[in-house]
Amino acid sequence: MGRATAELLSQNKEVKLLLIGRTQSTLEETHSMLANPENHTIAAIDIRNAASWQQTIAANFNESTQLCGVFANAGVGGENHYGTEDRWDEIISINLTGTYVTIMELLPYLKKATDPFKHIVITSSCLARFGVPNYTGYCTAKTGLLGLTRSLSVQLASDRILVNALCPGWVETEMAKTGIQKLADRGGESYKVEFDKQMSYVPLGRISQPEEIARMVAFLFSNQQTSMTGQGIDINNGSYMQ
Repeated sequence: MGRATAELLSQNKEVKLLLIGRTQSTLEETHSMLANPENHTIAAIDIRNAASWQQTIAANFNESTQLCGVFANAGVGGENHYGTEDRWDEIISINLTGTYVTIMELLPYLKKATDPFKHIVITSSCLARFGVPNYTGYCTAKTGLLGLTRSLSVQLASDRILVNALCPGWVETEMAKTGIQKLADRGGESYKVEFDKQMSYVPLGRISQPEEIARMVAFLFSNQQTSMTGQGIDINNGSYMQ
């Protein structure tokens, strides 16, 4: 989803992107796919690490830098099970704490931007809306991101920073494919059988494409609407209807 969003936003020659992720090679591959690549930079860091953020900001921003939008999309998925190999801390710290640190370190540059409105878009999940077994860490982290969204939207309203969260369902990404394969393995089924089973739970019976998420982010960044803040936007083929 981050790559698709970067590809879409890069088509605007006036846009400059700073792409953040854990893996240098993946970032380089994404950078090679962008329009106007000379406008964009990458940095491989752990988003939970404030010192790494500060070093990255020092290397890429200056006193005149103005930031008009942050897409806080980084995260990890999968199950966790209580015990010595429980992934609870990993899932919570990357998805929830990492998003918080990302926003806090970039916030001064959002605040001083002269755009009429600035934007923070956070990737939550439809699993913030309902529970599934063995996803206690993921459901908790993604629900926490909705709380973060609401709190920040009020806190930053006077700065004209609009804060919203996306709640996708199944999106055709490597994370989703891995999740479906694990479900298939557990049930002794093929990937296709499990995929069809999961789609049967979705009212529209389909999986979203990363480009659909990208278009929503681009819309929010575009200031085509400036009344939406503090919202969880359910872009999940009807998996959750409020």
